[in-house]
Amino acid sequence: MYKASVWIDAGEKVECQLCHHYCKIREGRKGLCQVRQNVDGELYSLNYGKLIAANIDPIEKKPLYHFLPGSRSYSIGATGCNFRCAWCQNWDISQLSDRNNPNRLPFNAPEQVVNAAVQSGCKSISYTYTEPTIFYEFARDVSVLAREAGLKNVWVSNGYMTRLMLDKYLPFMDAINVDIKAFDDSVYRKYAGAHLQPILDNCVQLKKAGVWLEVTTLLIPGVNDDEGQVNGLADFIANDLGKDTPWHVSRYYPQAQFNEISATEPQLIIEVLKTGKDAGLQFVYSGNLGRKEDTHCPSCGELLISRSALWMTGNNLKEGACSNCGTKIAGIWE
Repeated sequence: MYKASVWIDAGEKVECQLCHHYCKIREGRKGLCQVRQNVDGELYSLNYGKLIAANIDPIEKKPLYHFLPGSRSYSIGATGCNFRCAWCQNWDISQLSDRNNPNRLPFNAPEQVVNAAVQSGCKSISYTYTEPTIFYEFARDVSVLAREAGLKNVWVSNGYMTRLMLDKYLPFMDAINVDIKAFDDSVYRKYAGAHLQPILDNCVQLKKAGVWLEVTTLLIPGVNDDEGQVNGLADFIANDLGKDTPWHVSRYYPQAQFNEISATEPQLIIEVLKTGKDAGLQFVYSGNLGRKEDTHCPSCGELLISRSALWMTGNNLKEGACSNCGTKIAGIWE
């Protein structure tokens, strides 16, 4: 166990202040994420350094299409999650079970992670696969060393962290992909056990802080694909985050625990991409249709970055600008 941070004494309980659940935890009990426990009136992290996954991924897999394209990111995740999404595609590692209990996993020191990233030629470390907010202390300690080693820090997150946690970590965060799962609070409450507004507020704050932000939405038939939600989300990204914010729209595939809904029709994804374009978004991408998802200049249409699935196959940018007309293209390119 590792003594946690970002919590307060709340009388007979401790209150975790990492995410907007603000779990009040009695002695011996755990928070909703199941990896933070009240021990003798103090909060402890149960998954510090207990990685359930560590891989070298293309940065495009996060997905981040406008952040160091073509580079590799050393990607780590620890068991646990503060959401209970019915359709979770990583449920076997995000939801605690006997198989992935942190007590059964080997310990990894922050130095080990950074050394592995450097030795493998990665340009960044991604905190991903599960929700990085719930292994905040480990992510923070790794991030400090990563910066010293010249590496960037990337989060793939549900965006439910508190402003307090975000402010503490912002100095170390270079890029983030936030999964906005729906644009209806009732959908969030029903399917994820959370609320929408804190996520939208955090996205605005991340953008203001200068963190490179991209948004992903998994489109699920009958859940978040109605016209009101799709138009609302497209307008929010365009008007509150900026028309140069990339939006990735992914296809849902049935999961073992949520198979009553069939896979999203590819045509529906294409229609939502058009909705994004109609809202003024300059960069909209389909996440997993197997199509070529290239980046074109929003001014002249020039092909700037070509991709095949998750791999960059060509980069025609010149110092972050269109090679044809000179328009600056939003992103972090080197």
